[in-house]
Order: sequence, then structure tokens, then C-alpha cells
Amino acid sequence: MSRALIIVDVQNDFCEGGSVAVAGGAVLAERISEYLRVSDYAAITATRDYHIDPGAHFSDNPNFIDTWPPHCRAATPGAEFHPNLDTAPIDEVFFKGAHAAAYSGFEGATKDGIALVDWLRTKGIDTVDVCGIATDHCVRATALDARIARFDTRVLLGLSAGVSPAGIDRALDELREAGVKIAADIES
Repeated sequence: MSRALIIVDVQNDFCEGGSVAVAGGAVLAERISEYLRVSDYAAITATRDYHIDPGAHFSDNPNFIDTWPPHCRAATPGAEFHPNLDTAPIDEVFFKGAHAAAYSGFEGATKDGIALVDWLRTKGIDTVDVCGIATDHCVRATALDARIARFDTRVLLGLSAGVSPAGIDRALDELREAGVKIAADIES
């Protein structure tokens, strides 16, 4: 088996002080960085929300399901990776959501336009671990799409942060039902 890590959206706007902050985001970035120092993956990727004009995804009156306050606007500090995340081990970054809502990293592409699924396949990856922000939104969507793409998939719960306990519980149920493994403890 050849395994990759997908780090989802550990960006300033999703951490404390950001426009749609998730509690614990800054500490999570540190924990992921620590994990990267001891883990052994064939490839490490990261996704970034990178909105240019995502249409109805942004709202002045968001419902926090389909619409959200403006966040991760392209070329702004909010769209940058959180400074606590060590990006040196990351092999490739996948940008998503330029002109529409995009929750899954599998909706993203490199700056050269290579889709995540294609990049993973060219690296011979058959297994992925997913972590990051937010467990009940983009981590969930990325893990589900990984299963649809027929990767053996595991969510590293100890390296993920979610929006709400109820949302996390619903997401974990959905992930398990789809055949995604949930690792409660951090493993390499």
C-alpha cells in the first residue's frame, strides 16, 4: 500500500481570529506539524479554500450550511495557511472554490490544473488519511470523495477540528456508513 496524507484547509480564516474560525484551529495546526515530523507518508498534500468569486457561497446573512460569511478570498491573509502549520513537508497544494462553493479537496486542483485524484493516482497512492478543518464540512466531504474515488480512507480525528459536536457526530456516522475508517488516536 502507498499512503498519502491530505491536510484540509488549515488556513487563517478557519482558525481563531478568522472570519469563520473553528475553535482550536491554531493548536490543531501545531499538532499537525508535530505529526508531520514523525509520520511516514509516500505523499503529503494540502487543500486551500481560495475564493475569487464563489457566487452564492458568500452571504451577508449566512445559514452556515450552504452560505457563509466571506472567507479565504484569493490573495488575502485569510486564505494563507496558518503560521503554526509547517508547510515544508507538503508535496503539493490543491486550490478549491475559486468560482463556486467547494468543500472537498477532490474539487481542487494544483496551480497547473492537475486534479487531486489524478495527482494521487500518478503517485501510486491507494490509501489516504484525511485531517484538518472542519471535521463536519470539508474534512467530511474530502473523505467521502476519497471513498468514491476508491481510495482506502481514514480520518485522523485527533488531527481534525469541527464546528459543532452534533455536526461532527452526524459527519462521523456518514463517514463510517461510507466505509471510511475513523482513527480516534493519532497514528502514523
